[in-house]
Amino acid sequence: MLSGVLCAMKSAGRLLGPLSGLGLLAGCAAVGHLDTLPEGRYTTIQTNDATLQGAWPNGRSLYARQSADTLYLLPDSAAHSRTTWAPLPAYYRLRPGRHIVLAARRLDVDVFTIPFKVRPPRAGVPVQLNTNFNAALYLGRRLDFYHLTSHQLLGGRRQPIIRTTGLGYGIFTGLGSSQITPDFTRQHATTDYEGFVLHAGVATIYDAHIFNLGLAVGADQLLGPDGRHWIYQRKPWFGVLFGLDLN
Repeated sequence: MLSGVLCAMKSAGRLLGPLSGLGLLAGCAAVGHLDTLPEGRYTTIQTNDATLQGAWPNGRSLYARQSADTLYLLPDSAAHSRTTWAPLPAYYRLRPGRHIVLAARRLDVDVFTIPFKVRPPRAGVPVQLNTNFNAALYLGRRLDFYHLTSHQLLGGRRQPIIRTTGLGYGIFTGLGSSQITPDFTRQHATTDYEGFVLHAGVATIYDAHIFNLGLAVGADQLLGPDGRHWIYQRKPWFGVLFGLDLN
C-alpha cells in the first residue's frame, strides 16, 4: 500500500508545495512558548550578537543548559565528560535586542487524528470529502527551532523569552472508517454501511508546541469482501493530520 502512495507523491507535488509554504508562513506567525530551554545538544543557526557569533559560529554543535537569563554552553564533544554543571567562561546572558536561534534534530513518534480526507474523482463519482473517524500512528524525523532573547522588566531584571516551533516529515499508518454504498463498490454492496479501513502514507508536520498539524498523502484498504470492488481501494487521498501535545 505504501509503495503506491509514494508513486502518487510525484503527481501530488504541485498541490503539496503551496500548502507546505502556507504551513511555513503559519510557523512564523504562531509559535509555542517555553519557560526554559530543554537541556541537550543543539546546533547554532543564527545570532545577531557579534561576540556570540565569534565564539559559536553558525553550524557548530554544542551542549546547552539555561539558568534564568543565562545560557551555559559546552562544545558537544566535551559534554560527555561533565557530570555536573557550574558557571563556565563559555556562557551567554540573554539580552533585549539580541537573540540566538538553536536547532535540535530528533525522532518523532505521535498519535494523530485525520479530521478529513479529500478523495479525487473516480469511476464517475465526484470529489469526496471524508470526515469519518480516522486515527494514525506517525513516525518521522523532525527539526525543532528555539529562538531565545529576553525582555527588560522594571527594576532591571531580565525575563527570558523562548519561542519554539518544529518541522518534520515521516510516515504514518492507522485505522479508520469510510462510508460504503453500492455506488462506491460498483453496485456490489447490498446496503449502505460504515466500513473499516487501514490507511498508510507520508506526511509533513508543523509543531507549535501546543498542537501539531500535518499535510498528508495516503491510501486506504477497505477490510471485508467489498474491498476488491471499492473504487477507492489503495487509491491516493489528500488530508490533514492533527494532534495535541499533552506533555
